[in-house]
Formats: sequence, structure tokens, C-alpha cells
Amino acid sequence: MQEVSQTVIGNGRTLHSPQTDATALMRRVLQSLGVPVTAKDLKDTPDRWVRAFREMTSGYMENPAEILSRRFEQPAADELVLLTNISFVSLCEHHLLPFSGVAHVGYLPAGFVVGISKLARLVDCHAKRLQIQERMTQDIATAIEQHLKTTAAGCIIEATHSCISCRGIKKSGVSMTTSCLLGRLRTDPMMRSEFLSLVGK
Repeated sequence: MQEVSQTVIGNGRTLHSPQTDATALMRRVLQSLGVPVTAKDLKDTPDRWVRAFREMTSGYMENPAEILSRRFEQPAADELVLLTNISFVSLCEHHLLPFSGVAHVGYLPAGFVVGISKLARLVDCHAKRLQIQERMTQDIATAIEQHLKTTAAGCIIEATHSCISCRGIKKSGVSMTTSCLLGRLRTDPMMRSEFLSLVGK
């Protein structure tokens, strides 16, 4: 069954549908790998794949600056704000395979704070893009530092990667930890120690 990659609109004109085009391309990819895509249980798989990847890459439609723009006044203090164990699933940009884990993020308020849901949304914004864990960690910490105008920001991510467990070297149970500590979290030993202690490191 051949995919029709166009939609009929007024006056007999046609428009290509991105969803339909992507589905047709994925069907051809699977066929080239010898997958029987016309089989009853597989005929809808290309379309489901496209829908799943559209959801898992929706972070490209999010703007970190907008996520962190809603702030609440809070007198500047020397106390850290942390949100730990933020679960996420992302896609490795090298193999398009998922990696998943938790992120711990924190900052030192500089006259205002953001709702904790915004920190979780920031993690999702970066996770729902094609990623490598190292860059994702740096991007989250940098976004907090820049958009909250803070003198201390940090992010630690712990994750397991499908690209090492199900292909190549095939090592299961391997976890990767990355960290990015900026400002006083890097230069102030006591604050750095407090941050690491609070996130269990």
C-alpha cells in the first residue's frame, strides 16, 4: 500500500503534509532494512514512529527565556534553591536512541525566584531535543545563570544510555554522570560542597 503524501485542498490544489511525508520516508527506511511494513501489525508503525519522535523533539518549539520569564520577588539571600530527581527521557543525537535519568538543578536567588515547575520545564525543554548528555547539562545550567541573573547555578545529570546497552559494546547497567557548576558554585568551596551534599554527591 503506497503512502499518498499530499492533501487535497480548495480548487483541486494539493499541499504536502509534513506528517504524511515523514511517514512515507520512514516506511521506505524500514523497507530498506527488510522490515515487512505491509504486515497487519506493522502497517501503522511508520506513522506511530513519526508521532512519537515529534513529541520527543518538541523541545525545539520551547524557549528557555520564556520558561524562566515568570518570576516572583524574593529578597536576595545566601541560600540555595534546588530541585532534585527531575526525571527525563532524551534522544541521543548520534544514534537516535533514548537515554533517560534524572537531573538535579539549583541556583542562588538574586532578588527573585521562579516556580519549581519552571525548572522541570527547563529540563524537559532541553531533553526533548536531539542531545548529548554533556551539552544538555551545560545548557540547563547556563540558561539558569543567564535568565535568572544569578551568581550561582548548577546542574547534575545521571542517565543510562540505550546506545551503549543495546548496540555496540552492549554494556547494561552503566550510568553516566555529568555536572556543570557556574559562578559561586564553582568558586566558593562551601557553597559547592553544600550543593553536592544536597543532591547526594
